[in-house]
Amino acid sequence: MVDHARLKQWLAKYQNPDAAYRDLSTAMNHYKSLVPQQESYIFTDGSSKVLVNLIGTIPVNFKGVTYNIPICIWLMDTHPNNAPICYVKPTSDMNLKVSRFVDQNGKIFLPYLHDWVSSNSDLLGLIHVMIVTFGEKPPVYAKPKQSVYTYPTNPVMPVPPGYGGIGGPANLPYPPATPYSGQGNIPFYPPSNSGTGFPGYPPYPPASNFGVPMPSAGTGTIKDEHIKVSLISAIEEKLLRKMKEEVLQKQAELQTLKRTQDELKQGKIKLDAMLNKLEKEQKDLDKHLLMLKDKEQELNTACEKMENQESMDIDDAVTTTAPLYKQLLNAYAEEAALEDAIYYMGEALRCGVIDLDVFLKQVRTLSRKQFMLRGLMQKCRQKAGLAI
Repeated sequence: MVDHARLKQWLAKYQNPDAAYRDLSTAMNHYKSLVPQQESYIFTDGSSKVLVNLIGTIPVNFKGVTYNIPICIWLMDTHPNNAPICYVKPTSDMNLKVSRFVDQNGKIFLPYLHDWVSSNSDLLGLIHVMIVTFGEKPPVYAKPKQSVYTYPTNPVMPVPPGYGGIGGPANLPYPPATPYSGQGNIPFYPPSNSGTGFPGYPPYPPASNFGVPMPSAGTGTIKDEHIKVSLISAIEEKLLRKMKEEVLQKQAELQTLKRTQDELKQGKIKLDAMLNKLEKEQKDLDKHLLMLKDKEQELNTACEKMENQESMDIDDAVTTTAPLYKQLLNAYAEEAALEDAIYYMGEALRCGVIDLDVFLKQVRTLSRKQFMLRGLMQKCRQKAGLAI
């Protein structure tokens, strides 16, 4: 049983503990053989950090037989923002098979890890990709037994190239990774005497004879049915490999299309918001344009009236319709004059025309008058029903 309280305690120091816990729980619910542990991981520069790893086996189907491949998935403290570090951990009765997906140290290289995106990638998807990839190229094989096989002495039919053989297909080169040092004491399930690697599990894929059945012991010759079975097995293997390649390619295309769809949806939302904003601005502009046209017409009418009238005094033109408005106008003019007086008092102090004591005394008196005038203007506007 998984101690979820302890697992949350281990993940407390992670940057996104809730997201990491959800990802781990989902993977463990689908694959009961995977269990979490907390251990020190040593990086390539020699530094170490206590991290949580997921260790156990995953079921891999190879030629119709399900094998349990031992793996170890290390979660970085920035998970899920950064991809985890994955290893194949062969037991004592297994040998590591190096390929373009697994290096000599057991470190796993997959396009899913290289293209890891926190919003679209998770541990469950990573394990699914491992199962499909290892189903085509098993990362481990059983150690050969000490018994010596005696080949028949009679002539046999040669096996065509590409139909399998000792060691399987040639491994593609892959840049070697830095060895995973200091972690040799990671615990695994104890191997059994049956050569399976784990108690009750079927044996791991043999090192040789992938896809080509051996002739029956004691016959000395290869019969027609042997050749037929060999050809059928080779064709099935080739079709299965092609089908898996096609499935992986379609999955990659679907992921690309999904990302494109998400981007298009986000772009549509942004465009709709921009269109709504532009429509609102267009309405506001039309409204302001009508107001400007009305004001322009009023100005033209006023200009025509002014041209027909005699010259007049500007001071006489500024008149009010009520005593309250006249009081408001006089208070505003006096407050503006006090504002100018305070400004020029400051300029006089800066130029050294007056002393600081005189400046402070006069500014205090003028400010008191200005405060009273502003209060009077506020009362007048309130009484007249104007905006304050």
